[in-house]
Amino acid sequence: MRWEYEWPERKLFLVDGTNVWFYVPADRTASRAKMKESSDWRTPLALLIGKPDLSRLCRTIEVVAPAAADSGRPSLRPSAPEDTLLRCTPRNNSSGADSGEAGDSGDALREVLLETDPQAHLVRVVLREAGNVETEFRFGNWEENIPLPEAEFHFQPPSGVTIVDEATLAGAIH
Repeated sequence: MRWEYEWPERKLFLVDGTNVWFYVPADRTASRAKMKESSDWRTPLALLIGKPDLSRLCRTIEVVAPAAADSGRPSLRPSAPEDTLLRCTPRNNSSGADSGEAGDSGDALREVLLETDPQAHLVRVVLREAGNVETEFRFGNWEENIPLPEAEFHFQPPSGVTIVDEATLAGAIH
């Protein structure tokens, strides 16, 4: 998988089957993590790479009722009236709390909202984390099985770019 961002600054997010790369040219730094260890991205990656077994990712899954859109949380409003919105409580969320409580790691994913269109294409993923931080991914204009050169899915850091290995950082912090 390859995502190229142009705004608000240029970035490259690439998954090559082994590693997850995040490169910001302006920073002259690329971070690398083993795909299996990249927990921050595990849910969206699983959803986009193939047909995930949601029961392995989610402790509970429920359809969000249209009335929930009036709850004051804009993320609970589908992009289009015909779309379906699912709420997943991730298996890694042991506390079920909405804020960092005692004994809570504070960085756990609290909730994942998955929106699909009538053709079952993923339209939106919202990741809700501690402190009510929400990260939203939107998708559209789906084209499947497009022939692309294999080289597009390999990252070769430009000369002078520092590679930060996430596994090394994690070991240094513990």
